[in-house]
Amino acid sequence: MAPPKFSELHFYDSARHEKWRIPVVFDDEAIVALNKPSGLPVIPERWHPEWPCLRRIAAERMNAPIFVVHRLDAGTSGLILFAKTESAHRELCRQFAQHQVEKTYVALVKGEVIQDALTIQRPLGPNPQQPGAMMIARRGKPAVTAIRVLERFRGFTLIEAQPQTGRQHQIRVHLQAIGHPLLVDPVYGQTETFFLSSIKTKFYLKEGRTEQPLIRRLTLHASSLRFHHPERKELMALAAPEAKDFQAVVKNLRKYAAK
Repeated sequence: MAPPKFSELHFYDSARHEKWRIPVVFDDEAIVALNKPSGLPVIPERWHPEWPCLRRIAAERMNAPIFVVHRLDAGTSGLILFAKTESAHRELCRQFAQHQVEKTYVALVKGEVIQDALTIQRPLGPNPQQPGAMMIARRGKPAVTAIRVLERFRGFTLIEAQPQTGRQHQIRVHLQAIGHPLLVDPVYGQTETFFLSSIKTKFYLKEGRTEQPLIRRLTLHASSLRFHHPERKELMALAAPEAKDFQAVVKNLRKYAAK
């Protein structure tokens, strides 16, 4: 009997008091691709290893072995690929290690990026002053990120980023290094939220009301992957749409911060 197919995985995370709804982008006998929500780690967190993670949720809900082949930061949303067999795991890990997988992200950043396209080549290493964070380091590991502008607004830019290497926090640190950190990034951009009032000139709240942020997580989304299927060898091109909060920010920037 063929295994059941899922369009979405549901899980109530009592540790984080969060109900996760995880869209299934692709699923067959060898691989599964999910659209990870922001805030859910791919593997167990260092400080709370007992808390749920995406791999554990997928394995439980799909009743199948789930092998990790790459990762996303917990705060980054978007496309994540898992293997379901040991042979698929080995082959996908080889493709990632040999940089044969094309990874594309979309990001909202502070400031207006002048160049339509640029390549950032700056080595990265751990930040000794900030455990868990990375920094530009002369003796760090090589890191390369290609950037392309998708849309400019007054004071902000929507970009596409393609990391050629897979260093921790690579896109976030490289964007900070060129003076355009993520619109929301508490570590590398010193910003935890983004409010409509920051771009809408005539913004009013009723008495007693408190403004809620348009978005309160990293404005970085893993939008697509191109790779070869580990068993059939055919070229796969998978894409995951941005979450509603990300789309809402873009919509309001077009309305209130259009150039």
